[in-house]
Amino acid sequence: MIEDARSAHPEVSVRRLCALHGVSRSWFYDQQAREETDTDQALCQDIETVVEEFVGYGYRRVTRELARRGRPVNHKRVLRVMRERHLLCRPKRRYRATTESNHHEKRFPNLLPDVVPVRPDQVWHADMTYVRVRQGFVYLACVLDGFTREVVGWSMSKFLDAELPLAALNNALATRCPAPGLLHHSDQGVQYASRVYVDRLRSTGMKPSMSRTGNPYDNAKMESFYKTLKTEEVDRQEYVDLDDARWHIGIFIADLYNHRRLHSSLGYVPPAEFAARYTAAQR
Repeated sequence: MIEDARSAHPEVSVRRLCALHGVSRSWFYDQQAREETDTDQALCQDIETVVEEFVGYGYRRVTRELARRGRPVNHKRVLRVMRERHLLCRPKRRYRATTESNHHEKRFPNLLPDVVPVRPDQVWHADMTYVRVRQGFVYLACVLDGFTREVVGWSMSKFLDAELPLAALNNALATRCPAPGLLHHSDQGVQYASRVYVDRLRSTGMKPSMSRTGNPYDNAKMESFYKTLKTEEVDRQEYVDLDDARWHIGIFIADLYNHRRLHSSLGYVPPAEFAARYTAAQR
């Protein structure tokens, strides 16, 4: 009732409003604080539901997800509630090198700055990373579509050799069947420069492109994906072995990342939804 009166008469002072309703100012402020606490509690429950499902979401993605679920709320309020309830976290990241660029294989120039993808299967980004398991490390190779940001192929192995990224590439080719001319961008690691890998690219009509030595920003989209993967999945798990890691990461990629996680660079929609919207618009 007090809130209705305030919205109906914004110019009325608190003192006059209290006199109008026959209540004390202390009661008014207490009631106002209680109402804010109640609404914050309800909002906190909604936020916790989102964060439990998307463990690495910050306040901006939480705000967008709440709006998609019919709960529009100001992002500043979401940030305040998440800070107060300790729902913001910054997990520590581990590091292990996966790129061996000290080799004698042919290197290719960086063609990425000359191409701005405007459709799926125009530019693919490829890279590898490590994943800690109970007895050491296993390795993950992924292929990412530069336009839709979907992971279109991936593979895991105990060995950091050319067969690992080649398996991820073959999975992507089997899923997407791209037309010749696709730009394939990677680092200068020996695996991507190997003869078997380059021959596979050329057999499908792909154009190899490589980042400059020691410059991860040349492959920023892959770096961004791996940061998300490590923050929201890998660094929160204790995998037993390769099979355990493969199972959990497979679910993260195929279900959560590709189909449900909101992507800020895509207007806060999941990659698969963005791809579906593009396809529908071309009809």
